[in-house]
Amino acid sequence: QRHPIPKPDVRSMLYPLGPVAVFGASNFPLAFSVAGGDTASALAAGNPVIVKAHPAHPGTSELVGRAILEAARTCAMPEGVFSLLFDAGVELGRALVKHPHVKAVAFTGSRAAGLALMAEAASRPDPIPFYAEMSSINPIFILPGALRERGEQIAVGLHASVTLGAGQFCTKPGIVVIEEGAASSPFIEKLAALMTETPAFTLLTPGICATYRRAIEERAHHAAVTLIAPRPSAPPDSESKGYHAHAALFQTDARSYLAHPDLSQEIFGPATLLVTYSHREQLLDIARQMEGQLTASLHGTEEDLLAFRDLIAILETRVGRLIFNGFPTGVEVCHAMVHGGPFPATSDGRSTSVGTRAIYRFTRPICYQNFPNAALPDELKDENPLGIWRLVDGRWTRDPLRPISG
Repeated sequence: QRHPIPKPDVRSMLYPLGPVAVFGASNFPLAFSVAGGDTASALAAGNPVIVKAHPAHPGTSELVGRAILEAARTCAMPEGVFSLLFDAGVELGRALVKHPHVKAVAFTGSRAAGLALMAEAASRPDPIPFYAEMSSINPIFILPGALRERGEQIAVGLHASVTLGAGQFCTKPGIVVIEEGAASSPFIEKLAALMTETPAFTLLTPGICATYRRAIEERAHHAAVTLIAPRPSAPPDSESKGYHAHAALFQTDARSYLAHPDLSQEIFGPATLLVTYSHREQLLDIARQMEGQLTASLHGTEEDLLAFRDLIAILETRVGRLIFNGFPTGVEVCHAMVHGGPFPATSDGRSTSVGTRAIYRFTRPICYQNFPNAALPDELKDENPLGIWRLVDGRWTRDPLRPISG
């Protein structure tokens, strides 16, 4: 009814992209592997899935893969809706990313591997979406009010978070920023005692264990760092095939941290770094210098939050999830969750791999303009034969667009 130019009839819906390659993670054999969130959201969006199982847990992957195939057959889903592949090397992964029939990739793993595969996806004749979760140190900022009121209590929670799963969570806190001075001493002493008393862990794979030991050995000898918890590694243990490693706590000051970018690199395992600052601008500089992160946590009072609004504003540009008076190890699966963040935490900070919005990674919108009703997909027809919720002129409804004639 618009004049002088009538408004066209415009309708759109989301379509699946096509076959999706999913790379299983080493540290989550269930939640981020064969039947993890990437597989679930890709299938829910209508895409067939090809999973490359992680060599760290082939047996678990095989069992879960068989369960998916059985479910697919029970639900009369098409043959080929799910495939599971095994390879201990890198060639299969590269071939999957470069295959012309693969239309998107989901990856959880190391920064080096993620960047290599992302380059392969971008160099294709038809570049495809590549959703990678790669590297995050998940900073924790303990603000002055909280440090004074409950420093030791925060230390207990922080220790549990750093050592959960032997520090092999992608959301493990890798750096803790606190104000130097008398108020920080009880917190540091409590955390150091807890880290020192923590028994040795058996890490997930020989490779993870070797990389962790090497990383903490290098950091322990860093000129700008002090080792606070004194047992960064343990000798080989025959019962665990030598994959033992101890928790480690390091400390440096803001000036040294800002001068040594290597101190901001993730150590995958039960280690964290305390950074003390002497004045407010140093605190803000630490936040400004940070790369993209999955999370950042703020421990403080309500007064602290008001006093440090500039810190929050900086962090909003750096992270996918801001946490108040909590710890990042634990990701609630819900509509509002964002498990993502700016590069290099992920390859695309506009997405999430956890929660209902994860499905949108594997879809694309298609618009139909002035199509006759009979030629439209059922999802867009006037009569709404599927009875689904639709957004019509800005209003959610399941009603037909106009009365259906008898």
